[in-house]
Amino acid sequence: MLAAPLFLDPKLEPPLTSLLTSDRFLHGLVDGLGSPLNVVVPERIAENVARFRSVYRQHHLEGEISFAHKANRSSALVRRLATTEATMDVASLDELRHALSCGFTPDRIGATGPKEPEFLWLAARTGVTVNIEGQAELESLASLVRRHDLRRARVLLRLSDFSGTAVTFLSHRSRFGSPASELDGLLDTCERLHDTVEVVGVSYHLDTTSLDEKALALEGCVRAMDACRARGMRPRVIDIGGGFGTSYLADGAQWERYTSQLTLAAMGGREALAWRNHSYGLSSEGGTLRGSLELYPSHRPVAGAGYLDELLRGPAPTLGLPLATLLLENLYDLCVEPGRALLDQCGLTLARVLETRRETDGTHTIRLAMNADDCALEEHGILMDPIVLHRDRAREATTASVDSAFGVHLHGNLCLESDLITRRLVFLPRLPAPGDLLAFPNTAGYCMDFNAHHAQQRPLARKVAVYHDADGWQWRLDDQYWPIHSAGDVHEV
Repeated sequence: MLAAPLFLDPKLEPPLTSLLTSDRFLHGLVDGLGSPLNVVVPERIAENVARFRSVYRQHHLEGEISFAHKANRSSALVRRLATTEATMDVASLDELRHALSCGFTPDRIGATGPKEPEFLWLAARTGVTVNIEGQAELESLASLVRRHDLRRARVLLRLSDFSGTAVTFLSHRSRFGSPASELDGLLDTCERLHDTVEVVGVSYHLDTTSLDEKALALEGCVRAMDACRARGMRPRVIDIGGGFGTSYLADGAQWERYTSQLTLAAMGGREALAWRNHSYGLSSEGGTLRGSLELYPSHRPVAGAGYLDELLRGPAPTLGLPLATLLLENLYDLCVEPGRALLDQCGLTLARVLETRRETDGTHTIRLAMNADDCALEEHGILMDPIVLHRDRAREATTASVDSAFGVHLHGNLCLESDLITRRLVFLPRLPAPGDLLAFPNTAGYCMDFNAHHAQQRPLARKVAVYHDADGWQWRLDDQYWPIHSAGDVHEV
């Protein structure tokens, strides 16, 4: 028996709303360039930078908005960012080379994450600011500077494992950075290596959405800055990383209903909602719910620039002052490193329907010309419905269903049982046919190419950049797009 429909409508904003109504344009792109196809909208990323800057202005703060490059490989997006005030956070040698080739100067680039010697050398050689992960990396950087007679390297000391008096929680342990308790030892080393490194600030990395934990870490960074200044150093920057989030769904009630029904299904109170009874981390043991929901919170009331605003308005855990005031009174610059949040509404992934098959239980199986890693929504725990783009508009009108829906399982094109575009049963108001397209919106952040590979010798999805002019939507291959190709007027928020 077919389960009651549980829709998860994607949140859509301009320019994706306009792009998704241009179905002939999108079909033409896939016909010419193949399926799957990633489509990015460079102008939107510039608008997202402006949204973050508006929060800085509200709190009278200065500092950098730095894009976490690892979230998307697109050259078009990086080149468009180079024309804005944004800076770039790179986490590999090739990302650094890419940022430089796309128009970023070294003073607008920061290097983070684990660094092999070649990455560390190029960062030091070009004058990129280096986020130091620990004592060993600090020593390695100093050795490179001395051995190759390089300029004094600018560094941020990345910290983790914050705690404080009169607080009832600790920050989650991170495998990045040094525990805040080891700061004195790091500063001893910095003083010993003062001819090779200059401490310009401190930073943290937290894999959490908790405002309380981020507030504790930010306050801890202020205390660390005080310790630096007590030794005669002159740091100015506190880098709080990313993790500002994206809200993927239009309706919070749909998300609450779905997760409630998923819990009920895990307890055996209703039919399964996913392939082979998959329950996203939940299980039942003796009538008791076990596990935890392994999903990204696809609907978030506060995300992106709004999340940063809420963090800055919140109080420091032990000092009481609003965090923005704490930064302002100390004249510290704030640096943020959004990845997903700067890519919100910046693109979509298109896939052609190869086969539609009705199953005995009333559901349908849809096989797509893509695989699960081409659009890694499941890998990142993101649940939202795709949008059907019929090739035949007349057929679209006849297949719309008001009182019912089609339950479908979306399968990929690999010869693997595990190649599922979505594990969950997806409900669509219209049933696609071979030749139609499914559009997965808002996939630019981590879902387009973070997991992509050449499995079974299938080619990687191609990527195009689209922009709108007086003649409508235009496109160029991603690596052939430059900002001179579009007007790029961004209105301040």
